[in-house]
Amino acid sequence: MSGRPDRLLEALRWAEKADHDLRNAEHTLLLEVDCPFDTVCFHAQQCVEKYLKAALIWQSVTIPRTHDLRMLVQLAETESAVVLDLEVILPLNRYAVEARYPGEWEPIGREEAEESVRVARIVRGVVRAILPDAPLL
Repeated sequence: MSGRPDRLLEALRWAEKADHDLRNAEHTLLLEVDCPFDTVCFHAQQCVEKYLKAALIWQSVTIPRTHDLRMLVQLAETESAVVLDLEVILPLNRYAVEARYPGEWEPIGREEAEESVRVARIVRGVVRAILPDAPLL
């Protein structure tokens, strides 16, 4: 078996995990009362991170062990057909840590959570457009 099918399968596995994060964010955002907006933003950030890593895997790029979306976007733009607006994605960078741990962070509200999900959907669309359609095995 050549590396291409293995690479596609691995990229699609990352994309599937990214979709799970997006579904969690979207579902949680439906809560009318006591919505944990930090959790929504964390899952949106994870969706973006995993989709960027899927794109890199598809292009045979070794993915760095990082949550830094700036690094991943720049690498994806250099190494693949992914073209994204870094300034739109960069606000999600803070959710990799701030949304998961207590600290002196700015509170996250509904509007910010909705925007994070909107950005995750954009990244999903861009990366899905470069991945071939194939069922997961």
